[in-house]
This record gives sequence, C-alpha cells and structure tokens, in this order.
Amino acid sequence: MTELEQPSAQADTFPKILLSNARHLGDRPAYRQKYLGIWQTLSWKQAAKTAKELALGLVSLGLKRGDKVAVVGQNTSLMYISFDAIQAVGGVPVPLYADSVAEEMSYVLDHAEARYAICQNQEQIDKIEETRNKLPSIEAMIFEEPKGMRRYDQPYIHSLDKVLTMGRQHEANFPGFFEEQVNKGTGEDLAIIVYTSGTTGKPKGVMLSFDALCNSARLASDMESLGADEDVIGYMPLAWVGDHFISHAQQHVSGFKVNCPESPDTLLEDLRDIGPTYIVAPPAIFESFLTQIGIRIADAAKAKRSIYNYFIAHARRVGPRILDGDTVGLIDRLIYALGEFCIYGPIKNNLGFTRMKIAYTGGAPLGEDVFSFYRSIGVNLKQLYGQTESSAYICLQRNGDARLDTVGPPAPEVEVRISEQGEVLYRSPGNFLGYYKNDEATKDTLTPEGWVHTGDAGIMTDSGHLKIIDRAKDVGAMTDGTVFAPQYIENKLKFYPFIREAVAHGNGREYATAFINIDLEAVGNFAEREGIGYSGYSDLAQQDRVYDLIERNIEEVNADLARDSNLVSSQIKRFLILHKELDADDGELTRTRKLRRKIIAERYDDLIEALYSEKNNIEVNASVTFEDGRIGEFNANVKIRDVAAAGAERRSQ
Repeated sequence: MTELEQPSAQADTFPKILLSNARHLGDRPAYRQKYLGIWQTLSWKQAAKTAKELALGLVSLGLKRGDKVAVVGQNTSLMYISFDAIQAVGGVPVPLYADSVAEEMSYVLDHAEARYAICQNQEQIDKIEETRNKLPSIEAMIFEEPKGMRRYDQPYIHSLDKVLTMGRQHEANFPGFFEEQVNKGTGEDLAIIVYTSGTTGKPKGVMLSFDALCNSARLASDMESLGADEDVIGYMPLAWVGDHFISHAQQHVSGFKVNCPESPDTLLEDLRDIGPTYIVAPPAIFESFLTQIGIRIADAAKAKRSIYNYFIAHARRVGPRILDGDTVGLIDRLIYALGEFCIYGPIKNNLGFTRMKIAYTGGAPLGEDVFSFYRSIGVNLKQLYGQTESSAYICLQRNGDARLDTVGPPAPEVEVRISEQGEVLYRSPGNFLGYYKNDEATKDTLTPEGWVHTGDAGIMTDSGHLKIIDRAKDVGAMTDGTVFAPQYIENKLKFYPFIREAVAHGNGREYATAFINIDLEAVGNFAEREGIGYSGYSDLAQQDRVYDLIERNIEEVNADLARDSNLVSSQIKRFLILHKELDADDGELTRTRKLRRKIIAERYDDLIEALYSEKNNIEVNASVTFEDGRIGEFNANVKIRDVAAAGAERRSQ
C-alpha cells in the first residue's frame, strides 16, 4: 500500500480508525459474508456508512453515552460493525456467546446492566425474551435476520432495517452529530466489556480500553507485518477476546478483510473457499482437523496408509527445520518436496491452509504432538499466550523460533516475571482497567504497579521463553512428591483422534487415573469398519473393543511419560470412558471448551473414587440437558480398566 492508503496511526478509538479507513482504503473490502452460497463484499466505505446509520438509530431509540449494549449472534458483517456503531456514540458493547443457554445469557445481561441488545436472529431474541422478566434494564432489542420474526409485534423489538432508517432520519435532522460524537471519544475510554469464561465461578466482566486494544493490536500487527492484503476468517465466538483482538482490533489497525462463514456447519468448506493467510484458533479446532485427517487415513487403502505414514514420519523429522529456514540435506529436501506434492499439499489444500502465512493457537495449551504435526507439513503454526485481562496480548512466538513446549518470549513492550510461588505475572500495553462492579477481584488480580496475576504456573527458560505448566490451582503433587500437572497429560491424550476430551486425576493420590470422552465421529467410523453395532454415544463408549482402542492410546502416552524422570509417576494406571459427553450446557465445560474441574469433581465424585478402588465397573444415574432445554435421565454401567505402566506387566483384569 502507498502511504495514503495506510490506516491512520494517530486515531485512538475504533470508530476514528473506521472513518480513517473509509477515507484511505475506500472501496477495498473490509468484510465478506457468505449468504446462500455467494460471498457478499462490504467495503470500508460501506462499513462506515452502515456503522453511522446504526449508531444514529440507537441514539434515536434512546442510547446515551456509557450505556451497555449486548451483541449476540454468530459472526456476521453486521455483528462486527455493531461494535463500531455502539462505540461511536459512547456506548459500551458487551458480546455474549451465541450458544449460551438463556440462564447464562441472563446473568451477563443483568450484571452488565445492558439497556439494548443487537441480536442476529430469532433464536437469540427468544433466549432474552425467556428471562426478560428478570432483566429490568433491557429497553429494546434489534434483530438482523427477519426469518421467523413476522409475528413479533412487541414495541421494544425492532428490525435492523427499521433502526437503520431511523439513523438516516437522525442524520438528516442533525447533520454532523455522528462525527461530533466520534471525536468525543478518547483512547482512555472504556471500549468493551468482555466476560471471562467462568472456569471457577461466575464470569467476570473485564473492562478494556481503546488504548489497550489499539496499542496491542498495532504492536502485534507490526511484529507480523500484517497489512490490508491479509484474508482472515471470523468464525470464533464474538464473546471470546481472541476473536475480538484479531477480527476487530487488528483488522481495524491493519485494514485487512474479515470473511464470515455462512454458518458454523460450513466452516471447513468456507475455509477452503477463502484460503486465509492468517488465522487464530483454540486447540480444539486444530485437534478437530487432525481427527478428520486421521479418520480419512484410517479409511484409506493399505498402500495409501503406508505412503502417508512414510512421508509424515519424514516430515516430523525435517519439516520444522525446513519451515524455520535451517540447513537440511539435499536428499531430505527432495523427499520432503515429493511429500509436499503427494501428502502435505493436499492436506493443506483440503483444510484451506494453502495460502496460510501465520496460524496462531491460544486460549488453552496445545499438545506438543498436534503442534508438531502442523509445523511438520509446512503450516507456520505458532503459539500465543494471552488472557482476557491482557487484551489477549502477553507472549507471541516469533518466526523461526517456535518451540513445542513454550508460548514464546514476551510480546513487544510486555514484561513477564515469575513470582516466588511460581505464578506468572505480566505488565502489558493491553492491561485491563478492572472488573466491572467487582473492585475486590480487581485488587486481587491487578497490583498498583500494573502487574497482573494470571493464576498460571510457569517458568522462564534460559532462552527467554515462557513455559506454562498448568493453572496454578490445578498443579498438585502425588503422594510420592511428584508434581502432578493434569493439563499436560490431558493434552497428550487428546492428540489421538479417538479421544475428544480427557480429565486426569492424581493430586494427593498414589497414582494417576483419567476420564475419557471418545470422539463420536472418529470412534463411530472405527465401529462401522469393524462391524460393531451401537445405539448411541453411551452404548458405543462401553464397548470392549472401544476400551481396547483407548487403552492402546493410553499405553503410548504412558511410554512417553516414562521417558521423563519427573513424569514417570504420572503414568495413568486406571481409566474409564464416561457415559456421556462433557457439555457446556451441563456446566462441565466453558463455552470455549475449557474444563470446569470443580464441577466435574463434584458431579462425578463417585466415579473418581471408583477409579481408586478395586471396582471394575460402577452403576451411574446420568442426567443430561437436551438442546431444547429438557433434562433427561438414564442409567449406565460404566466399566473401569487398568492400564500397564511403561516397562511393566499389565495388571490382571
């Protein structure tokens, strides 16, 4: 880009940057959204015009500076533009998870004291309506998609078209009002309230300023040389700070295009359509892609599997060094080039990763084996470390220095230190202002000197990289004094395509055990090949052949743990396959699929105790929440199996 095309470096709020981009980038695309199979493009000029009309429409409805506005829905161009519109006139957006049940949504809306809600569709309107009697602050709701809304005649429910029309009328009556309101904003102002996932209790409202988000986004974009030519896919929850950092903050300061998939169900197809150059995803996404690859290879002919295994083994040996630009022998390079043609290239093309320049993973630790796989086939996957309280900006791995077991050195202008208790603390340009309506929690987390307590246990390596061990509260010790870090073990287990979730136990115990959630698609595919009949998840999970499958995976993990003298005692001695999938709707996972260990420990206490007994099975009464909110119960007989430690004979069943 020429200098005139560069987004403004002086603008200190997103609405100011939006107007700058509309002037300098003009007709360049800001958003693309797939609708009925066709990609619809919105330029920076059009995005600014829509934001202006929506902002003035909100003012016509009564929005005042400081009012909170909920944003609820999947990723659409309008949902992203809503942030600019709300902020332009001094409002504060509060994004919510689109898959939240009504009760979860009600808590955040009530706590944030939201006066307005911009909703994608009827589903989100209905969830707010369901608990509206508990939400006295809600004055108006706006829906984007008209499908199913014809009979909604409540005076406080408005269509997007109606609000945009109100905005145009306001502009005609008060020309220049919008620009005046935008100019009132400053970098120190509250930009957004992002609620944490609530792994240990009720979500907390993290208040982030424009300065925190804008400055962090500029520093990260400069480090990676991001510009207006990048293609990004906006598909992660709007309420996740990682998506907001990439798809809103970095998009504004770099001027690149955000592509919104038609629906979550079409993500893989849309990824192939777009071929993004830059992506950020939590570990679950990369693990899911790897599971899909494993399923397809398992279905392939023996000769194809042999070719795949040969080239993948070669890639693991030399691929990361080639990606980092290190010296690799000519023969190895030629074999790798052949593998690129036969295996690696087709895999990347199938995933939509062919044009990928940078892929980041964050939000939770990614297993080293999964991380190694992608880098081996030429995907520049790197790890980042951030929190909602840091605007997702603490540590970033550099090109040529991505390591399996670290999250990289501190990002530009970030300070990191380890406390005497082993906790990671940081000072970041992205530091939050505090927790909304929770001064006590703010004082516990943010020191007067600006250091933020992460709650994570970690160490700084000699090379200056941060290595996260686990959540500090989750790191324990076994009875022999061995450090027990459950996440480390769980990540190794989740490398295997048949294992979707794992929960390791061992703190204060003589040995380690595990709960396993099988991946229904991968194990179902195995069952079909092997002629195993089953009626559903619970039936499949308790099949002996499935236990054999998982046992082999655990034995491999045990063999890996046995190679480290510090981890040899952490080998898994007993396991069971849970009778149901851990579910966010049941409170067992957060909306970003993090384990809620306390809830799991309380709910499945009898199963944990059975793992540390001589029992080989246990009867359970299971309670599940269906998609329509109904709660059902069923009985299950859960098997428990012993696993041999590496180098030892397996205990008799």
